[in-house]
Amino acid sequence: MQTVQTPQTHGAYRWLVIVMLWLVCFFSYADRQAFFSVFPLLQKELSLTTVQLGLLGSSFAIVYGVGAPFAGALVDRMRRKTAILGGLELWSLVCMASALARNFVQLIVFRALQGMGETIYYPAALSMVSDYHGRRTRSRAMGALQTSVYAGTVGGGYWAGTLAQHHGWRAAILLFGSLGSLLGLALIPLLREPLRGMADDGAPQLSAEHPASPLSPRELRSLLKIPSLLLLMGVFACANFVAMVLLTWMPLFLYSRFHLSLGMAAFDAAVYPQIASIGGAFFGGFCADSLAQRTPRGRVLVQCAGVVVAAPFVAWSGLTGSLLTAIVALNCWGFFKGMYDSNIFAAAFDVVPAEVRGVVSGLMNCVGWLIGAGTAPVLIGYLARTMPLGTAIASSSVVYWLAAILLIVTMTFFLNRDVARLRPAAKTQTFAE
Repeated sequence: MQTVQTPQTHGAYRWLVIVMLWLVCFFSYADRQAFFSVFPLLQKELSLTTVQLGLLGSSFAIVYGVGAPFAGALVDRMRRKTAILGGLELWSLVCMASALARNFVQLIVFRALQGMGETIYYPAALSMVSDYHGRRTRSRAMGALQTSVYAGTVGGGYWAGTLAQHHGWRAAILLFGSLGSLLGLALIPLLREPLRGMADDGAPQLSAEHPASPLSPRELRSLLKIPSLLLLMGVFACANFVAMVLLTWMPLFLYSRFHLSLGMAAFDAAVYPQIASIGGAFFGGFCADSLAQRTPRGRVLVQCAGVVVAAPFVAWSGLTGSLLTAIVALNCWGFFKGMYDSNIFAAAFDVVPAEVRGVVSGLMNCVGWLIGAGTAPVLIGYLARTMPLGTAIASSSVVYWLAAILLIVTMTFFLNRDVARLRPAAKTQTFAE
């Protein structure tokens, strides 16, 4: 029987929910990053080209992105708990099975299937978080959850690289998959389903047995006519493009450019920038929640600051001839990336109704992963055939400047109106314009 949280009982538990979802997301990203860290071994064992390595990264992102809208729509019609834990078990089993791959075709099929399993997690998790955390704590809660992305990237990046160096890449992949499966079983009695909309004043509170009606084509078209939402989707695609470039190619770049061991290349590429991103996410979440009480532009202002300052460090990390300088640049990029990341979905949720947050999360993931992350690894792989890999990586910084332009347009022309449309007049008047 479903357990539903009421507004009177979710005070302390709402932060425990963040801890549990943090652990699930940790393994989601650890499983993804583990593959990137063993690229040199895959390249050697299976005789893969840089284009084929790029396709391994893109195959996951493309399936993840294509499935995201359907996953988001499904999340609004079912228990988020079932979606989260069921997805965890599915992608963990696929991850373990991928250790059996013996050629490029088998490996890319497993990577695509893993993307299919993981695509439902984020819409479900973000929808659940938004029902435990209202506007005063939403950026901090989502920023805290976002740190699991960085921790998972570190875990999958460093530990998979280190383990693979001594025991082979198959052992590393098998370990992360099996640990994720065990976590899913342990969380079954602990994670509880909240009422939809219970953290938002005036929003309808719906249980999983009586969810909102599916969006009609007309309602979906109306949703896609919200200018701020469309622009924020475009920004997410840009940010995902840059992040996927560095996550996919930086371990190989450091390994080949500075002649590091596989474990050290994975460590330098993953650990330092992801730890910096944790600090950036907490800082960005705090700043955004504070600014959002004074202006509807608060969360987007923090995002804009993040991408503008991060852009030069992306270029610097790929062009420098010094390992120390590359690590410093990656750290700075990671911190300001965290500022942006902490508000990806919190900013979008400010301009859409509570009952469609699953759909919105799915649509954003579709655009962000299909257009952004799905194209990045293979595009840089092609560029690396005609120019140094570091130069190809550095060129992705231009995409951050495009993101900044889109955010400025959002704040200047559309955001105030789109936020005010959802808020009572008495509340919107409290903002300092």
